Amino acid sequence: MEKLSMEDELLKKMDSNSANKIYWSLTLLATVGGFLFGYDTADIGTALDLIPYHLSAFALGYLVAGASLGAAIGAIVAGPLTDKYGRKSILIVDALIYAIGAVVSALTVNADVLLVARTFIGLAVGADSAIATAYIAEYAPKDKRGSLEMLQEWMITFAQTISYIIGFAVLFSLPSLAFNDDWRIILGLAAIPAIIGLIYRTKMPESPRWLMLKGKTEKLKSTLAFLGIRDVNDDEIKRITEEVKRDSKRPEFSPGIKRALLVAGLWMMFQQITGINIPFYYGPKIFAPLFGSGSGLSGITDGILATLVISATQTLIVLAALKYVDKIGRRGLGKIGYFGMALFMVIGGLSFIYLSGFSKIVSLIVAFIGFMIFFGLGVGGIGWTIQGEYFPTHVRGTMASILAFINWMSNFALIEIFPAWDKAVGLGYVMLTFAALSFIAWALFMFMLPETKGLSVEEIAQMFEKVGGREKEDIQESK
Repeated sequence: MEKLSMEDELLKKMDSNSANKIYWSLTLLATVGGFLFGYDTADIGTALDLIPYHLSAFALGYLVAGASLGAAIGAIVAGPLTDKYGRKSILIVDALIYAIGAVVSALTVNADVLLVARTFIGLAVGADSAIATAYIAEYAPKDKRGSLEMLQEWMITFAQTISYIIGFAVLFSLPSLAFNDDWRIILGLAAIPAIIGLIYRTKMPESPRWLMLKGKTEKLKSTLAFLGIRDVNDDEIKRITEEVKRDSKRPEFSPGIKRALLVAGLWMMFQQITGINIPFYYGPKIFAPLFGSGSGLSGITDGILATLVISATQTLIVLAALKYVDKIGRRGLGKIGYFGMALFMVIGGLSFIYLSGFSKIVSLIVAFIGFMIFFGLGVGGIGWTIQGEYFPTHVRGTMASILAFINWMSNFALIEIFPAWDKAVGLGYVMLTFAALSFIAWALFMFMLPETKGLSVEEIAQMFEKVGGREKEDIQESK
């Protein structure tokens, strides 16, 4: 049997370590950004009908989608920066941007300032989405990596649910201020978790694999001790970092990296263009006119409650995905997810076209709930998981940022055109289009998506470099 290098021995210790409360606490801090971008992408849906500024259809779409455009920019900028300066430092800057953007949104004096503030918030959304799962992948034990990375998706959905609860509570408590200050409160409250995240992220350790790559031996030793790995001396760490730096001198766009980028990039695109964020961004606006109370304050709160039910369902189902992603695997959950999404979008589209009254409302809510269940179970979290685990350490930040850019540009395009698209053909036909796209994704990933559960990130990168149908078996047989 081939003798393990010192680098391999240390990585094996990291990959086989127990995922105790230290790992979960660290992951919770890493995914604070997930909470913030979940809140910041949902609060605009709650506040949309309350903002008093006159907006054209394009400006309305941009108010909702501007954060996504900023996210695309933030993602592509963050990748090279995090590979150069580390994961931790960029995560700290992100929290600061969130806080500033939330305060400016709350204190805005006109529509233009609000549009700029939403784009500014998007910079942090994109950077965080590019870095968080890459950071988690670089310290997580391989048997729990999927669960730890999927906490990002749970934090996003949890924050969206919290956003709708806060929106309803503010409107219920201060109805007389609904069109004056309530929307400012809803948008501004995002500054609180941002400031908390800013404080606690300064206490996070840097990624151990990034520290190996950069040869920062003292910080690496401290981080390993934090993770409970103490039986490594200074000479060993020095030789390990030298090995890693030597191994990192490989092409940034090898055939394996290109293959991984293609698979993950298509996944990121499809998880957005199949319609997941339509109910989150436009839910209250979609549902309010369907209720007898119309488009006034009562209709708005009814729309928020309907969207809250949908969001809460996804929050709960992602907990199941946390449990099964490292058992059933990425491929198994992905196939279930896209097929179920297609089915429920067909139900929703036909219900919207052919039903009316209360039965139409109920059917639409059921369709969105079913769609959310399958997205949360097998699509959203899987996307963030494969984003973090598919690439070698020396390019992980850059590749993750490219994937986040694809994700947010796809989201921006869909959210921007939705008001005009909905007006032109109606929500029912929009939903049927989402069903068709979900089915295409299901068929595509039946063939393209490899199973990566139980593999280290190094083994996954090796798998993509191999050619043929026995990639995973070859790796497992060589262990």
